[in-house]
Amino acid sequence: MQIEAAVLRAADAPYTIESLDLADPGPGEILVRVAGAGMCHTDMLGRIPGDLVTKPVVLGHEGSGVVEAVGPGVTGPTVGDHVVMSFDSCGACTNCRAAKPGACPQMTALNMLAMPLDGTPRATGRGGEPVHTRWFGQSSFASHALGTVHNVVPVGKDVPLDVLGPLGCGVQTGAASVLISLGVRAGDSIAVFGAGAVGLAAVMAARIAGASTIVAVDLHESRLDLARELGATHVLDGAGDDIAGQIRAISGGEGVQYSFDSTAVPEVVSTAVASLRTTGVCGLVGVGAAEYRLDANLLLMGRTVKGIIEGDAVPHTFIPRMIEMWRQGRFPFDRLVTTYPLAQINEAEADTTSGKVVKPVLIP
Repeated sequence: MQIEAAVLRAADAPYTIESLDLADPGPGEILVRVAGAGMCHTDMLGRIPGDLVTKPVVLGHEGSGVVEAVGPGVTGPTVGDHVVMSFDSCGACTNCRAAKPGACPQMTALNMLAMPLDGTPRATGRGGEPVHTRWFGQSSFASHALGTVHNVVPVGKDVPLDVLGPLGCGVQTGAASVLISLGVRAGDSIAVFGAGAVGLAAVMAARIAGASTIVAVDLHESRLDLARELGATHVLDGAGDDIAGQIRAISGGEGVQYSFDSTAVPEVVSTAVASLRTTGVCGLVGVGAAEYRLDANLLLMGRTVKGIIEGDAVPHTFIPRMIEMWRQGRFPFDRLVTTYPLAQINEAEADTTSGKVVKPVLIP
């Protein structure tokens, strides 16, 4: 079928809106008419020079929409269902069967390569040119996307479908990292570094968990203001002096029980670890840094640094959980969203890179 998609042809090129021929859904595949697709920091990996993301490619991995067709062997989603698309996984390995799909050994192959495991392109462009359209099992910067039984999550029809996409990755990562992976509890303290969509979702989740001290750190005053409105008890300008010292002072001199970094900036990660009390845990979700340098003495005193993938969430259970928290008025993730027509994808990218908006959502 013919679809419209935002195609990235080179790391330094603008997106171009093109017509592509998308294959019919094969075994285990689900065709989704996209209602909206969030732009996430991970999509910026397409901007890294080199072969990390093969071009031409359709990015986008926070899609929501309506099921239009299903391939052979699909059970669960049916035509007409409203769905959110998340990251893909194999569904059969030890980690997937242990409710840890983010740790699936095929995580990179299924999500980062933007192509099916058999290497057969699912879409073609002008002159029959192959275009990669399986970024995170979906490539949702398009009018239609092919998902799988493992990453397409049915949701209720009483919620605003066009803005649900960010629940599939960024918002899920922030909220689940706090509620599931770190296990923040009532009375705990946490410092969140980076107040983008992931960090602000972490702030909202920490408030839901009942944390008594929630410190948000960012460079943008507007994001810090929003963090305070969404549940932060304290906010700090990341350009200030001795951030770790300020956080220790806020937390009674001992440091926070948890810190959470979504920036992947090595210096910020070092500060996040230095902000911890002994026995404290620092969760890392940021993508992009090649290495971190940490003070070994801090770790020897009992602190832990934990890498987290997608919040250790199972999308089929956690996405409905976030929607229910939203219904209850406790998780207003829609306040993070600014919508753009898909044709304005380059403007949306510039606005999120500059910090002007928190979470762009592209509407085909």
